[in-house]
Parts: sequence; C-alpha cells; structure tokens
Amino acid sequence: MSSLQVTIDTVPILDGVDLDITPGSFTGLAGPNGSGKSTLLRCLYRALRPSSGVVRMGSDDVWRTGARQAGRRTAVVGQDHGLDHGYSVLEMVAMGRIPHQGALARDSATDSEIVHAALERVGLSWAAGRVFASLSGGERQRALLARALAQQTPVLLLDELTNHLDLGAQLELLELVRELGLTTVAALHDLDHALAYCDHLVLLAKGTVVASGTPAETLTPERVRAIFGVRSAIVSHPLTGRPHLVTAPPEREPTEPEPTPTEPERAPAERDPLG
Repeated sequence: MSSLQVTIDTVPILDGVDLDITPGSFTGLAGPNGSGKSTLLRCLYRALRPSSGVVRMGSDDVWRTGARQAGRRTAVVGQDHGLDHGYSVLEMVAMGRIPHQGALARDSATDSEIVHAALERVGLSWAAGRVFASLSGGERQRALLARALAQQTPVLLLDELTNHLDLGAQLELLELVRELGLTTVAALHDLDHALAYCDHLVLLAKGTVVASGTPAETLTPERVRAIFGVRSAIVSHPLTGRPHLVTAPPEREPTEPEPTPTEPERAPAERDPLG
C-alpha cells in the first residue's frame, strides 16, 4: 500500500501510510488505542475505502477488484462475531466457501471436505453441530479462524484475534496461526505476543507509521516509552528461549521532602516592673 489516507468527519485516522508485506510472513500492527490498526486492516479487506492512496495485492488494486475475487484472495477474522443468528459451527465455517461458489450453488462434496478439514485443523470437529453462539470466546475465535481457512486464501487478516481470551487460548491461537505459513497481517495489543510471533512489526501512532522492521528492531526502549509510557527490556524467555518483552511503570521523579514546619520563635518575656 502507498500513501494511504483515511479521513472520517474531517478527522485524519490514517495519514500517508506506506507499507510492503512480504509473502508468507507474519506482520503485526501494534500501537495504542486509536493509532489506526483496525482502520488499516479494514482498508485491506475492503470494509473501508481509503480517502486517498492505493492498496495493491500483487499488481491489482484491491478496490478495483470484485468482492468475490477479493474473497478468494483474503480471509478475515475480525472483532465482530454476529452472535445473534443461531448458525451452527458447521454452517458458520461453510460460509468460507461462498467466494468459490456460484450464486445459487450448493455445497459440493469438495466444499464439505474442506470445511471439515478446517474444523479439524483448529481442533473443533467435535463442535460442528453446536450453535456458534454457545461456544466459549476461545472456541468462537477458533471457529472463525476455521471459516477463514475454509476460504483457502493466500492472505489472512486478523483484527485482535486474542482479544478477551484467556492466556492459554491466546497462545494456542497464535501458535496455530504461526504454523499455517500464510501471508498474515494481524493487529495486536500485546507487544510481547508481537515480539514472539511476528516476522515483521509495524508500529503506529496517531495514524502514522513510527517504525517498521523486525520486532526487536522496532520495540526499542525509547519507542516503547514514548508511545506507551512504560519502561521495557527485551530478554530471553526462560522457558521457550524466544525474545520476551518485560515492562514496568515509568520511574517516578524523586521529590524533595517538604520542610518540617517549625514553631515560630517566641519574643523574650518582658520584665515585670513591679516584680
């Protein structure tokens, strides 16, 4: 993408973003709330048209590509689940096959095989007949990831995949995504996850790219302090050996103790002339 600009109600949300994604890499988008991570992803998967600039996949402008063709290239796991429709997990995952079907086509034997293989890949074969909305948060995210896998696209876009999940579910999903080997772009809140799982990291602040490179190059103590307001250091994880980001609140500026109030000096007592 080049010179990407998004303005909503005269407020600039993205301002001149330039970004190249290496095929097969796991690229993270990091930054504080309101930095433009989700907006950038929405431009990539055609949910929000940029005010100016261009988003290309190969030589094609994604905004000049038909929706069905785009669905064969890019799969998305977003933050909104639409839990009120009553679909089964199998039906939800089968929606990933829609870009590959004709307008009135029904699921073929091949579609069914792909859907069941996607469910097996994320460990949810047992839940195929369950109502999607009845699953736990981590299970729903797995089902949505299975839907994305059923699309069989070369590009996977993830918007806060691990949001609201317990620690075990977060790590399991990130390990799974890492193993897929797809070209992946993910908005991430947790800087330690970005450091441990991403090949490339884009650091955003106020709609602009502050830094771009390997996670270790990008997450310098100076940048983390300037953007997130915390102290940080990269160390080797004692269990996995992977780079691990540790953080701490900023140091408090030393303050001089307030002077101890003293009693005012008393004037010498006057001598009684009659004494």
